[in-house]
Formats: sequence, structure tokens, C-alpha cells
Amino acid sequence: MLQLRKTKYRKQFRGKMKGTSSRGTTLAFGDYGLKSLGRGWLTVKQIEAARVAITHYTKRGGKIWIRVFPDKPITSKGLGVGMGAGKGDVVGHVVVVTPGRIIFELGGVTSEVAYEALRRAATKLPFKTKIVSGN
Repeated sequence: MLQLRKTKYRKQFRGKMKGTSSRGTTLAFGDYGLKSLGRGWLTVKQIEAARVAITHYTKRGGKIWIRVFPDKPITSKGLGVGMGAGKGDVVGHVVVVTPGRIIFELGGVTSEVAYEALRRAATKLPFKTKIVSGN
């Protein structure tokens, strides 16, 4: 699972998710990729579930590149804690994904295997995606 080693600040603001991606919008490593059409937070568990789906379908053939990294800490308050009791504890990390961002890349497999593997990975993600190819 993807995990941060160390952060400068323990907690962050939630932030805005407006606009589209300007970086990471083209294939850089593999022949096929999964591109985001929606926006949202992608958790560590969702990234791992999609990665496992790709790995399982390709029978560990080819190579997978994960183009996003969850570096934004998410906090949550405990049950029964009132307003004004400060910010909650960090419960996990997410990556902010905006439209146009490549999330996964896949290489070294046939186009049929790549399309089906990426289609299965897309079902694990919380927004719409499309499969893109470099050729």
C-alpha cells in the first residue's frame, strides 16, 4: 500500500477541486492508460483495489505504473465529539484527482488484456474514467 514517510505538516485544509489537470495528462511510460473524466478524492484503499484488479487479470504479466500518490492527509472527528473541539485526527491519505489526469498506465500486454484489466480497475474508482492508448 502507498504510504507517506514524513510530512512537514500533519493536517491540511480540504481545499477546492476546480479546473482540469495540467500535469500528468498524457501517457509517459506504458502503452495504455486509465484517464479520469471526473473529479474527487482517491483513497489509498481505492488505488490498491484497482491495482490488485489489474494485476489479477493480467496474471502479473506486463508492467503497471501508478501515476498518482496519496499525499493529502484526511481527518475525522470521533463519534460524540462536539463542535469547537478542534480538528480531528488523521485517518488516512488521499490524492485529489481532476479531469484529464492519468491514474494508471499499463504496458507489455496485448490490447484486449489491457482494455479488460483497465475496465475492471475503473469499476473500483469513485468517478468516470476512460481508457486511452498511446498508439
